[in-house]
Amino acid sequence: MISTLERHQPVAGPRDTGWHRLWSWLTVVDHKRIGMLYIAGGLVFFICGGIEAFLMRLQLARPDSHVIPAPLFNQLFTVHGVTMIFFAAMPLIFGLANLVIPLQIGARDVAFPRLNALSVWLFLAAGILFYTSWFFGAPDAGWFNYVPISSPQYSPGLGIQFYDIALQISGLGTILTAVNFVVTIVNLRAPGLHWMRLPLFVWGNLATMILILVALPPLSVNLFLQSFERLFGAAFFQVQAGGNPLLWVNLFWIFGHPEVYIVILPIFGILSEVVPVFSRKPLFGYSSMVGALLAICFLSFMVWVHHMFDLGLGPWINSIFALTTMTIAVPTGIKIFNWLATMWGGQVRINTAMLWVFGFLVCFVIGGMSGVMLAMAPADLQYNNTYFVVAHFHYVLIGGTLFGLFAGFYYWFPKFSGRLLDERLGRWNFWLTFIGFNVTFFPQHFLGLMGMPRRIYTYAPHLGFTLWNEVSTAGVFILSLGVLALAANLVWSWRHGELAGADPWDGRTLEWSIPSPPPVYNFPILPLVRGRDPLWLEKVHGDGKMQPAEPLPKALHLPAPTPLPLFLAVAILLLGYAMVFGSLPLAILGIAALGVTLHRAMFSRDPGVSEPVVSNFTAQLPS
Repeated sequence: MISTLERHQPVAGPRDTGWHRLWSWLTVVDHKRIGMLYIAGGLVFFICGGIEAFLMRLQLARPDSHVIPAPLFNQLFTVHGVTMIFFAAMPLIFGLANLVIPLQIGARDVAFPRLNALSVWLFLAAGILFYTSWFFGAPDAGWFNYVPISSPQYSPGLGIQFYDIALQISGLGTILTAVNFVVTIVNLRAPGLHWMRLPLFVWGNLATMILILVALPPLSVNLFLQSFERLFGAAFFQVQAGGNPLLWVNLFWIFGHPEVYIVILPIFGILSEVVPVFSRKPLFGYSSMVGALLAICFLSFMVWVHHMFDLGLGPWINSIFALTTMTIAVPTGIKIFNWLATMWGGQVRINTAMLWVFGFLVCFVIGGMSGVMLAMAPADLQYNNTYFVVAHFHYVLIGGTLFGLFAGFYYWFPKFSGRLLDERLGRWNFWLTFIGFNVTFFPQHFLGLMGMPRRIYTYAPHLGFTLWNEVSTAGVFILSLGVLALAANLVWSWRHGELAGADPWDGRTLEWSIPSPPPVYNFPILPLVRGRDPLWLEKVHGDGKMQPAEPLPKALHLPAPTPLPLFLAVAILLLGYAMVFGSLPLAILGIAALGVTLHRAMFSRDPGVSEPVVSNFTAQLPS
């Protein structure tokens, strides 16, 4: 039985020291440990972004406040937005994808393990570069970085260079991740795992990776053009030199609105895994869910102009994009009704993971309804640039992305730690976060309808904004307690949590058929998939165990750990600093390091390692 397979554990020796454990992380190529690096880095940046938001809310709690000066507020506003999108939400999603997808498709690793390691180090390098800007003048033109505000004449410092170069490095790692997972999902599925048997989490991430490959290049082009403006005096966006600032706006939102679905489609996949398991029912309408994901993937490229309704593009353009924006709500609604239909008549178990599902449904539907309001071009002229928009996208991105991620954490944490997260701390985590989130952001709908503009650092007392700003700031304190409860739960449960076993939830998919935590090789014997929800199918109609698709090997050849991806990321980081500061010595050092590392990577052969496998697997291969 695959669930009884055990990883060969080497005897600890004199080399089992703290340094060698650290070196094993620096040279890691195992997708599971790379996923943990993504999640750890994403949580650190999430806390940084939360601190920045906390400081902004303190400034806005009272009228004519002077807690934070205006220039610092603009920097906090910019760094917070970039952090939450690029250095928190996306890495946390990539972390779960690394942890779960190879197990769900019955693979022993991703297609390109070294490329996977390079991707995570590029993410961390970009985050370090971006946060270095606090010492030299952080960017202050907003996370969307509109020109001409971000042009050299209005933002003469180094902040915009940090923004441009850091996001180019981060984008490179993101594109490499997308290539890696598309190839992995297409080529490394277990025997019998056909397209319409794929778990919805895999489908959601496949759609996300396709979006990344199409949507991220326009952002990269924008960043390159702006870098050339600032470093070499080009004038792509300057009207007086023949440029056009609308070029930046269009290219940015061609990326920026698909970005919303880049972070939300994997969340739809998470809910599609959690709801059936805790409802003890198959997912309702599997085919329609796959179709809805692909429809969103397509329609997400046809709505970007709704961010530009007030630019005077004309009634025909605005009407077309208003229609496509409202249309994309249809496949989103299909998924919500399918989750509810899955729970209907099921034996729903209310635990912390399901509480996060319920919280997601409440908050995401609220965000979706305000999104339909914003889709109407005439109404958007009133809502735009007010706090109504701030409330809307936080309900979508926090109430959607963050709540869905937390559902995934509570669901899959036992698989990779071997221990369950504490339910009592989990409920504190949920209720404090849910209440704090709604107290923080729901009043911002009222502030927007009252006319409070976005991106202001203070306001006059007679405008009537004080009460709801005070309520909103009070919510941030409650929300912060919820984040602390999550941190306490993670730290406590990692060491002292209840032992989970291989299948603590009575799961349906392949990851629950192997031990917790998984062996380094995941599946010593590739499983034979005989239907959708393969493990559940074997429990109900088989003999309770996965059938083998190959004989048991004596040893498995795995990629050897290597520091080359880390060294390559460090070389690219040096080149990033050289471009920001215009430093020739740093550029020479970075190019030399890059050349040596690339030469080593291209012409050195991976020796690999042989991992012994031990198993009491006794089932016969199918005839």
